[in-house]
Amino acid sequence: MSKYVITYDVGTTGVKTCLIEIGDTMRILASDTAGYGLYVDDETGVKGGAEQDADEWWSAMCSTTRNVFNKCVGVTKDQVEGISFCSAMQGLVLVDKAGNCIRRPMTYMDQRAGDELKKGIAHGVQIAGAEVTKLLKYLRYTGAVSSSVKDPIWKYRWVREHEPENFKKVYKWLDVKEYLICRLTGEFVMTQDSAFGTLLYDTRKGHEGWCKPICDMVGVDMKHLPEIKKCTDKVGEVTAKAAEELGLAQGTAVYGGGGDASLIGVGAGAVEIGDAHIYSGTSGWVGTVVPEQMVDTGAMMAAIVGANPETFNYFGELETSNKCVGWVKDHLALDEIGVFLKRYGNATDSLEQVEFNMYDYLEEVIDTIPAGSNGVIFTPWLHGNRCPFEDPNAAGMFFNIRLNVGKTELIRAVVEGICFHMRWMLERQELKTAKYQKSKTVRFCGGGALGETTCQILADILQRDVVVVESPQNIGAVGAAACIAVGMGAIPSIFDVKKLIPVKTTYKPNQANKAVYDRNFKVFKNLYKANKENFAILNG
Repeated sequence: MSKYVITYDVGTTGVKTCLIEIGDTMRILASDTAGYGLYVDDETGVKGGAEQDADEWWSAMCSTTRNVFNKCVGVTKDQVEGISFCSAMQGLVLVDKAGNCIRRPMTYMDQRAGDELKKGIAHGVQIAGAEVTKLLKYLRYTGAVSSSVKDPIWKYRWVREHEPENFKKVYKWLDVKEYLICRLTGEFVMTQDSAFGTLLYDTRKGHEGWCKPICDMVGVDMKHLPEIKKCTDKVGEVTAKAAEELGLAQGTAVYGGGGDASLIGVGAGAVEIGDAHIYSGTSGWVGTVVPEQMVDTGAMMAAIVGANPETFNYFGELETSNKCVGWVKDHLALDEIGVFLKRYGNATDSLEQVEFNMYDYLEEVIDTIPAGSNGVIFTPWLHGNRCPFEDPNAAGMFFNIRLNVGKTELIRAVVEGICFHMRWMLERQELKTAKYQKSKTVRFCGGGALGETTCQILADILQRDVVVVESPQNIGAVGAAACIAVGMGAIPSIFDVKKLIPVKTTYKPNQANKAVYDRNFKVFKNLYKANKENFAILNG
């Protein structure tokens, strides 16, 4: 018998709310999207700042929840058996005892805490940006190291240093979905994957939980850390107040869910050891399911705790992936897209439909330009970069523009640049993961997978099969539904999710494009090394 669930995919720029039927497959019956703000740099009052408003998250949840029921009149709120989340990770949401935010949450993109990073770990004799003795201690307990300015530990210490009055009010340190769970249920919890994302989580067998030696080393008060739960655990029930605001039934079960890095691969069906997936949303990444912890400190990659307690996700991130395509829309092709949307769109189109229309335009344009964009190469580092090198000063560029280059080459070069970076991360990952691979096939998901031309470009650049599932832009919500399915006993484990998520399309690489893409890829990788000093001069 089918079960109905509500899931929230809480991203950097908006929330996607889905009403999902779990039966022989997981089927999205209705969805709705609402956007919210991302406040950066001057808007936060701090260079490198990146914040959001938690009330905007909640308001978007409220409107989209009611809208999905309006779109699917055959299902009522009383038929919904579970609620869960997929959300951006490594945010810092500091709340008081009532669960209220003490200050605006900092997102994973926030880079303000450079001084705190230097004082805390980036000093003395270093390996991969971390003082040697602290690095070794980290690897012993957590299998990873907090050596990035974007890690939440240093944001926590920034608040302690720069906002002492706010810091005195802190009751718990939550991540994005944990705050929303608290607002739904009144419970202060954190799932295992989010706890690992703080880089304060002991991953040793038999010792899983908050790690006191690491907390003491980096100056974190353990009283601020909430109770840890599994992603598939029931963590609470919807309160009367939250039910009224959201239009849900009081007492509906709420499950832990997971972060986007944990659940997007699950929603794409990449759940078996060796499975690889590429995600292109606002940010992007390459993830491979592995049976053990591993770390590549030189490339800022690590095997992170995911939704399945029996596996890890070996993970490398690109800060701005499809955000680069949004930049194209806003700055490079604004007039053309406006004309296209007026011609083919509708004033009543939803935020998601406008995105579909935008992709239709971009696909139409880039398909007219040959592979390799006539030698133009774009670097997708619009907010610095994290893997396989970390440099907050790195920036985007168009390289090799000549008189015969037009706007269409530039647009295609943006898509190719994103795909080149994904290849770079995937090849670096495979130095450690190749022994686990049963297939070279990669699952592609996120908004970037909406366009057939983009999918083909990725297959050509990777020179391997690329598969896409139904509604690739919604797989975070599907991953959250998988947590509910396991938690309520509808399926035995996360390993069983793949049979509920069939492949829709397979893209085969075009061998004719291999030579030009291999040539451009070589140049692409050289561009950072050749311009590292220039980035520091201009942006440091």
